[in-house]
Amino acid sequence: MRALAGAPVRVAYAIYAVSAFLVLGFGALFATMLLPGLHRRRAAARATARAFLRLAGMPLTVRGLERLAPGQCIVVSNHASYLDGLVFTAALPARFGFVIKREMSAVPLAGLFLRRIGSEFVERFDRHRGAADARRVLRNAASGHSLVFFPEGTFTRTPGLLKFHTGAFVTAARAGCPVIPAVVRGTRAALSPTGALPRPGPIEIDILPPIQSEPRAAAAASAALRERARQAILLALGEPDLTCSGDSAHPPHTGRVRSARASSSSRTP
Repeated sequence: MRALAGAPVRVAYAIYAVSAFLVLGFGALFATMLLPGLHRRRAAARATARAFLRLAGMPLTVRGLERLAPGQCIVVSNHASYLDGLVFTAALPARFGFVIKREMSAVPLAGLFLRRIGSEFVERFDRHRGAADARRVLRNAASGHSLVFFPEGTFTRTPGLLKFHTGAFVTAARAGCPVIPAVVRGTRAALSPTGALPRPGPIEIDILPPIQSEPRAAAAASAALRERARQAILLALGEPDLTCSGDSAHPPHTGRVRSARASSSSRTP
């Protein structure tokens, strides 16, 4: 009975949240079309993302912002929801760009918006095009750009951490910059991959200590970075390691890992 009574409220909230997203999204797209300079366009996107989270009743807390050194770095995070990109846009300084699957570039309006804020699109299925995209991302990283990757490449209905692709770590190793792991929580509940209606609730990001690339061959350095970053995220996330099931498409619902929170307590301003 409580579930039935709450259904109209859930539907009303979903309509409100989607309406707020569309209104703010079109405003952000309009702003990025008019504003000169990538930094200004990213700042507008950041302000819009923060406004949406406030209006949607999804308060964002970020711990460890001081670990983002002024220099270049590569941020890698777990991936749990379509909200993750918006949440990191709200949380991180405007100097960060995102590396996104190429399919998003074909989405009407969203693809245009992502290009205007300097996102990098990478091909996941065509090996030759993917290699060309990787070289372009590497050139930008070598020029000093800071980037955000979701190295799982996708997310599943079942909570847990999938295997990591190598692109972020090859880029960091060759650019000679640190990898900064991050953990996002709350986005899966706010916008579930199961297709359930969105719901309000707190969202948290923990930025973990940086991992420096060791002086060794690029392949070995990137493999070491990937393993260390994944273990740090897995430990802090407190969700199952989906690679242990042997079938990440149908992972088990058992097996938790110890949760460890970052000690820092800085919050979004």
